Amino acid sequence: HEAPSPEEHLQARTSPLRIEPPFCQQTDDFAHNSTLHGISHIFPYERGWIKRCLWVVFFLGSLTFLLFVCVDRIHFYLEYQHVTQLDEISTPAMVFPAVTFCNLNSFRFSRVTRNDLYHAGELLALLNQRYEIRDIHLVEDNVLEALKIKADFHNFKPRPFNMREFYDRTGHDIKDMLLACHFRGTECRPEDFQVVFTRYGKCYTFNAGNEGHTPLITTKGGMGNGLELMLDIQQDEYLPVWGETDETSFEAGIKVQIHSQEEPSFIDQLGFGVAPGFQTFVSCQEQRLIYLPPPWGDCKVTPMDSEFFESYGISACRIDCETRYLVENCNCRMVHMPGDAPYCTPELYKECADPALDFLVERDNDFCVCEMPCNMTRYSKELSFVKIPSKASAKYLAKKYNKSEQYIAENILVLDIFFEALNYETIEQKKAYEVAGLLGDIGGHMGLFIGASILTILELFDYIYEVIFPFSHVVYIGRNHYSKERGQYFTSLRKNCLLICSHIYQMLAL
Repeated sequence: HEAPSPEEHLQARTSPLRIEPPFCQQTDDFAHNSTLHGISHIFPYERGWIKRCLWVVFFLGSLTFLLFVCVDRIHFYLEYQHVTQLDEISTPAMVFPAVTFCNLNSFRFSRVTRNDLYHAGELLALLNQRYEIRDIHLVEDNVLEALKIKADFHNFKPRPFNMREFYDRTGHDIKDMLLACHFRGTECRPEDFQVVFTRYGKCYTFNAGNEGHTPLITTKGGMGNGLELMLDIQQDEYLPVWGETDETSFEAGIKVQIHSQEEPSFIDQLGFGVAPGFQTFVSCQEQRLIYLPPPWGDCKVTPMDSEFFESYGISACRIDCETRYLVENCNCRMVHMPGDAPYCTPELYKECADPALDFLVERDNDFCVCEMPCNMTRYSKELSFVKIPSKASAKYLAKKYNKSEQYIAENILVLDIFFEALNYETIEQKKAYEVAGLLGDIGGHMGLFIGASILTILELFDYIYEVIFPFSHVVYIGRNHYSKERGQYFTSLRKNCLLICSHIYQMLAL
């Protein structure tokens, strides 16, 4: 038996550290079998180096373009842009909206008592601080006589006063204002209107849809299929105006808001005016808006943190915020505000509540910042007008309602609200670029530039695994081998090195 050579002896002693097959061979096999285009032209060593260099340049250039496009697509995705989609959807029936209206005059002059004037006369700009009638030269004779009687405080003993009761008692009564009412051709009555308090005082809502009443529906569009009201605004009951306050009005007519049943009325900010002497046609279309939450949009997704309202909306948020602002700054609330805080007195209305609310609404842009709800319903409106009464009908209406023709012209208005068509418009925000689009773009450009796919990426991972795992396994085995036979191993290694050096020396000497 022939003794092993020094090279064979060294190879046998260091066999745990060998890597089979060689790295270059593995890379060459991967290049020939991979679905990654261009790799097979780079690694075959039998080709000329010029062709291989050209293929390297082409491959790296394509890879650079691919990386540039991928970075651009990822950057575009991280911008979280959205698009707005509009659509009109027809339906066989639609819920008719709630209609809230307020007389622009908050208090009827005939209902104001001596006790009311004593407590609120200065607030209404009727009396000065000495409880005397202001600007007598501006007062009409009949009004002055009635006001002198009410403002006679000799031997008067004031009684308790409450602003909520004052607004309720002196506000215009729907039974006196409503001359005619029809919904879809059916007569409606004062009982169909619900009292609601706003900053205008005592107001009324038709089709409020609460207290167990189902909201009314309509099955046709156009006039005659909605709500038609004839109202008397009672200008002879308007308070005389001798000064500018938040409780007095220079205008004559009503304020109207069309809103959904889930939304509280915010008529002083969102209402539109209707003047006497005109028939006003309001053609509506329901709009359902759907907004995206952050980061694509800015709608509010968290529940509303309010003790007054269950569902979130812009109007609910504003009313809640204004209420908290007044309670914090004035220790009271206005009549139209929810909660259990005490109502402001006339003095607090004038000195604190009205100035604070005016400042909040007109100048403070930081306190009441209400986010857009993710789902909301609103109604677009188109208004048109015709003059009433005509010369031909003036005498008839005057006789019918036992009023003068001048009174009819100055006090009567007709309001006609209807759907333009039996459809609604959806305005929906949609994500402009989603994960599926990002992956599709990246995958498409991978195929265009380097002919790769998801499976190609898996091939790369498999190749890396095949290269790294044997090496790590060898290192692990080598470490165990060293820890067990460290002394013997290094002794054998020194001997083998000496044998190799001796063998090389002999070869050189020859």
